[in-house]
Amino acid sequence: MLIVVMEKHAPVRQIGAVLKEIEGLGLQPHLSRGEHQTVIGCMLSGESEPVKSRLGTMEGVERVFPASRPYRLASREFRPEDSLFHISGVPVGSSRLAMMAGPCAVESHAQLMAVAEVLTASKVPFLRGGAYKPRSSPYSFQGLGPKGLELLAEVKSRTGLRIVTECLTTGDVELVARYADVIQVGARNMQNFALLQELGRCRVPVLLKRGMMSSLEELLMSAEYILSKGNSQVMLCERGIRTFEQATRNTLDISAVPVLKRLTHLPVIVDPSHAAGDRALVPSLALAAVAAGADGLIVETHPDPDRSVSDAAQALSLQAFAELMQRSEEVAKAVGRSFYN
Repeated sequence: MLIVVMEKHAPVRQIGAVLKEIEGLGLQPHLSRGEHQTVIGCMLSGESEPVKSRLGTMEGVERVFPASRPYRLASREFRPEDSLFHISGVPVGSSRLAMMAGPCAVESHAQLMAVAEVLTASKVPFLRGGAYKPRSSPYSFQGLGPKGLELLAEVKSRTGLRIVTECLTTGDVELVARYADVIQVGARNMQNFALLQELGRCRVPVLLKRGMMSSLEELLMSAEYILSKGNSQVMLCERGIRTFEQATRNTLDISAVPVLKRLTHLPVIVDPSHAAGDRALVPSLALAAVAAGADGLIVETHPDPDRSVSDAAQALSLQAFAELMQRSEEVAKAVGRSFYN
């Protein structure tokens, strides 16, 4: 990919001329408009030097250079500024952190409403809940499917909470997209490239979880599959990786937060629940993530954690979640940020 950096405050006329020239060459341009500067990515399949020379002489172009990262659209070369997008009015990627919380699995209307009441009281904008559950055992609860999506929609209509829920297969993307404000890609599906491409075409914001044994570069390459199909609203999620340590379910790679913030413009969300696997550890990991610079958290909470049909050991009680929300606000304030409310 060639990266075309426009001069600061280049007018629309000059930007449009470059886009038209790229399209005239039979190539696909990718536009990134920042607050002060515009960058255009140009995907190539052949020799780059003639195209580079042609674009470099155009009015308003500051410089043209080949991308050095394999994750081209996700890199800060393509977009030096942090990505900021709004999900039903909630900013993601700004100085205000996004909290996503709720049960691992949708179980009933009463369960969701109990959680929703606490989230609303705590001014949390996102309700997370799985209607489809990828489980290690085929005999474990697999989710309520379409019925679960309908329950989420009903709670959304009553409370205004935005919905975060997982999609497992390409065949379910259209259905899930009708209900979800954010579609989650679980760790096991991080390299399901057919699913990622379909999510790139559907334009619903995506929360992409890191695979349990995946490098950060592999995570960014997976994000590239979504971005390359036109969906720029991608959030990366660190949820712990598998190591030799057995004291926790996974090992939260807290260093992934500042490393990703250096490599990519995409927002970084942290899931302390799946990392810990133990509700007693979740608050400490959540606070560490906020201090490290995460753009948000996704936390499991349940009205009766011990009776949860999925991942009971890591779910916070509703009271414990409300307390975590208050403590998280204090840490956010200490590092010059705040939670959206």
